[in-house]
Amino acid sequence: MSDWKPTACLICSLNCGIEVQTEGAHITRVRADKNHPVSQGYLCEKAQRMDAYQQGRDRLSSPMRRRADGTYEAIDWDTAITEIAAKLAAVRDAHGGESIFYYGGGAQGNHLPGVYAQSTLAALGVRYRSNALAQEKTGEAWVQARMFGCGIHHDFEHAEVALFIGKNPWQSHGFPRARLVLREIAADPGRAMIVIDPRRSETAAMADFHLAIRPGTDAWCLGALAAILVQEGLANSDWMASHVSNADPVLDALARIPVSQFAQVCGVEEDLLRAAARRMAAAKTLASMEDLGMQMGVHSTLGSYLHRLLIGLTGAFGRKGTSYAFIPFRPLGAGGGGSASKTSGERNFRRSPVTGFPVIMGLIPCNAITEEILTDHPHRFRAMIVESANPVHSLADSNRMREALRALDVSVVIDVAMTETARSADYVLPASSQFEKAEASFFNFEAEANAFHLRRPLFPPREGTREEGAIHAALCEALGAFGEAEVAPLRAAAEKSLDTLAMAFMQTIGANPALMPVASALLYRALGPVLPEGMGNAAGVWGVAQLFVSSFPEEAARAGFEGQLAGNRLFEAIMASPSGVVFARQDAEDSWKRLRSPGQQINLHIPEMLELLVGLDPEGPPRDPDYPFILSAGERRTETSNTSIRNPDWLRKGELESTLRIHPDDAAGLGLAEGAPVDVVTTRGRTRTVVELHEGSRRGHVSLPNGLGLDVTGADGTVRRHGVALNELTDYRWRDPVVGTPWHKYVPARLEPVG
Repeated sequence: MSDWKPTACLICSLNCGIEVQTEGAHITRVRADKNHPVSQGYLCEKAQRMDAYQQGRDRLSSPMRRRADGTYEAIDWDTAITEIAAKLAAVRDAHGGESIFYYGGGAQGNHLPGVYAQSTLAALGVRYRSNALAQEKTGEAWVQARMFGCGIHHDFEHAEVALFIGKNPWQSHGFPRARLVLREIAADPGRAMIVIDPRRSETAAMADFHLAIRPGTDAWCLGALAAILVQEGLANSDWMASHVSNADPVLDALARIPVSQFAQVCGVEEDLLRAAARRMAAAKTLASMEDLGMQMGVHSTLGSYLHRLLIGLTGAFGRKGTSYAFIPFRPLGAGGGGSASKTSGERNFRRSPVTGFPVIMGLIPCNAITEEILTDHPHRFRAMIVESANPVHSLADSNRMREALRALDVSVVIDVAMTETARSADYVLPASSQFEKAEASFFNFEAEANAFHLRRPLFPPREGTREEGAIHAALCEALGAFGEAEVAPLRAAAEKSLDTLAMAFMQTIGANPALMPVASALLYRALGPVLPEGMGNAAGVWGVAQLFVSSFPEEAARAGFEGQLAGNRLFEAIMASPSGVVFARQDAEDSWKRLRSPGQQINLHIPEMLELLVGLDPEGPPRDPDYPFILSAGERRTETSNTSIRNPDWLRKGELESTLRIHPDDAAGLGLAEGAPVDVVTTRGRTRTVVELHEGSRRGHVSLPNGLGLDVTGADGTVRRHGVALNELTDYRWRDPVVGTPWHKYVPARLEPVG
């Protein structure tokens, strides 16, 4: 048995610090890491699944090439890199780099692929990309850009009132030490919790106010809450006078909202809505957070706007215990090798080439991808690189996504496993697992002390795999982006010291600016071999550290990193801190400096959103009598994980079940008992599962869990599906009209008893 080694949990975005013991190729014991600067010894049960990730059934040990008959053959790395580079370059030369599409860049806790991919995308001139953020967060980002000009997060630890919209932090977390904080709020009579959710989740069961809305009516509920604040004179007028702009048209519109009608649509008693609004208004501090329950539903972008109106109306920003502007170590959703800005000529790269959806955070909507491929449009996507992602399984309309991948001139998957997406690609490049290389997460959202955790490898790379730095450096070299002539002087400088490297790097880029877009891969070749054994994949972090201290010198200095070579000192601290290091410090009041809106005030008026608000259908969201139930396609439960874990051995003796949660009265009406088989039918597909009677479900609302439905290779070599693959049931056309986020939480469905 080995000593305890620090690393991180990979299940959710918090990536809590853990310590593990290993034996051979296995993780045998897991405990909380008390030295982690963010999680501080907190842990939930999900971290016990780390060995199941490491022992994934579909791990690869060689690059794979698709044959004409659809089967795959193993090929060597040199052949794979040479052929892939040549075919991608041919597409670029014939149709432009903008015809090559990139999806992914990092699974949970696996973000360094996105750093190195920037170099390959630059070498190819790639302009368009997407990832899971465009399934969830682009509506929120679009609203925040219009209202705040920056990203914001929320301080629940010090809040008097906590508001959760379509979120169950007991399962999904979303902020540090979530379960401890929830218990503290619930136990304090001076604090309150408000939950907007159709079902009685674990968090809703703890709440003082559970607004159990009809599925898909978040906008009506939030609109009613905002209208109550205005119509009852509860808005924080004194605070608003100093901190918001363009309020008059918004206040006028909210004054005319029919609260009683909105309450009827969302299915919540008007008195309960008014009581919740009054509690928010009376609180000295309010922290609020939205999540997939709303962001993957009807009118999700409007819901994000109304959520931020509540922040503006109550004065819940820029103070401890409220919302704040965070400082990321590296911006999420950054563009690829090309800018998303408009260029000269007829092309507008701020919109997707075929559907014309806006590019937000450098991303196009996931639900538009197949339309950008399956068309004869001259600017369609003709090649695709997928990295640390599984769009065939995770995006709407799986069959259509498979069709789109096969329609491309060339498709490449970089991943640790032979995923559902890999089984439709032309080439598959096997990456080392997150525990076999230096790896990290860029979900850095803390209010005061923001930390970054560079994890050290627990095991040597599996034979035949490569870390992403090596993969992208090889692709860049094959594409002619740089060679040994450019690498050698930088490597010689790195061997002397980081300070010598910094000087040499500036001189190199000054003499040849074309190397800057491929800097991460260049650094991998130059600095990677100089770093401690197994830490070569961390070379790209050196560049991230330099950019951070130049962008946020004051906040870096507060954390102890200042001076001309502060980036080097920060990188040294990161390398020397196996449990993570605080890279920036700020106060909640510093948030006002981050606002990039005129006068550093919150802009309340987005005309398109007000138009949607006043035009909300008085009958509520659309319903189809042939599909009377609303299915939530993806519910976080105790027994589920994310799809990075492709090993069913860790649960229920290897059998992962996707039970359909349904209210007992609805089940009785269909003659369904606990455990009864049932077919779930949508306009796109049919699947069979079993019933789970659940008192917390709302009448007319059913749910299936996330993270299952994987096609996993068994010990005998056969491929078997475990659980329900949700996106065999969803439709790419069910999406938000503003930013294209999917309606995965609002899928019209029919239930048919079996037998």
